[in-house]
Amino acid sequence: MSRSKKGTPRAHARHRKVIKAAKGYWGRRKNTFRTAIQAVEKAGQYAYRDRRNKKRDFRKLWIQRINAGCRLHGMPYSQFMHGIKLAEIELDRKVLADLAVNDAKAFEAIAKQAKDALEKAKKAA
Repeated sequence: MSRSKKGTPRAHARHRKVIKAAKGYWGRRKNTFRTAIQAVEKAGQYAYRDRRNKKRDFRKLWIQRINAGCRLHGMPYSQFMHGIKLAEIELDRKVLADLAVNDAKAFEAIAKQAKDALEKAKKAA
């Protein structure tokens, strides 16, 4: 059996892997190895960065939705969140935002509990 050296098969496999990752790109980026490497590396950088940014973006969206729901019940976001903590309601922002958008009655009940807890804390102080 002949001895296999490192050359062509490995290089071809590496090229094929990069070209496969660049599938769907526009122009020469999809089929020219040198430009495909650059495109795939940059795409990887964007993907790495945006996996972290996605968490920030969703948190901002949830806060905006909760704030809109709170203001319908006569209190700003910060007071609402403080009231929830005082009322010992342990729902995260994702769930609260979903309730604010999809289940107005449940959100209204939570807002009422938060308001009552705030008033109770004011009287105690």
